[in-house]
Amino acid sequence: MNMKVTESTSLYDNLEKMDVISILQNINREDKKVPLAVEKVIPEICALVEQIVPRMEKGGRLIYIGAGTSGRLGVLDASECPPTYGVPFDMVLGLIAGGDTAIRKAVENAEDNPDQAWKDILEYGFNTEDTVIGIAASGTTPYVIGGVKTARSKGLLTGSITCNPDSPLSKEVDHAIEAVVGPEFITGSTRMKAGTAQKLILNMISTSVMIKLGKVKGNKMVDMQLSNAKLVQRGTKMIMEATGLDEGTAKELLLSEGSVRKATAYFYKSQKS
Repeated sequence: MNMKVTESTSLYDNLEKMDVISILQNINREDKKVPLAVEKVIPEICALVEQIVPRMEKGGRLIYIGAGTSGRLGVLDASECPPTYGVPFDMVLGLIAGGDTAIRKAVENAEDNPDQAWKDILEYGFNTEDTVIGIAASGTTPYVIGGVKTARSKGLLTGSITCNPDSPLSKEVDHAIEAVVGPEFITGSTRMKAGTAQKLILNMISTSVMIKLGKVKGNKMVDMQLSNAKLVQRGTKMIMEATGLDEGTAKELLLSEGSVRKATAYFYKSQKS
């Protein structure tokens, strides 16, 4: 049995004997390695994103599948797309082994069923323009491997995010992203460096996809949902900057039109008429 990098022994020992400052400094020392590992796989991330965008322009969705920490990170990234970019809730989906219960509480043996991920995807239907990205630090999770394997056989684009080189998962996808961050501070605790790497890569994928789909103008989230006072204030400021309107008028226009994009479009249309 080959030793996985994600399961290899920590570079540190006798952790319980360290004082708190040493624990924190050593965790930070390891964390600094993560963005460097991610930097090395930017070409692979780019290749995947460039395939995702035209498919989503044709109505395809982006679907993340994972178990445990990896699944939770996929759910997190997916759930933040609608409020940030104003897209439908099912345009980016995060599916976790064991279902929503597993977001808060571990579900025994949920990740061991290689057929379940595809069944979970089928609950939302599928079309051949969809993209399925399997997330697994080890690259060996049956739920994830089975899901991408079936998705690929059905003609969907597939990708993976792992932290082990040459993993079984990587061999089953069109685009494999392997951010090898090395041993964890606590041996095998992949919620740490591996999880951070996965989070960074998911940020990069969803953000770049949404930018290329036209959900950002300049550097602003012009389609964000106005779900709280802070976001209304942010949107008002965007409109003030774009139009020169005073705060009260800008806020009124924002609330009447429902988004920064629609409000600014209405303003400029009214200026021409």
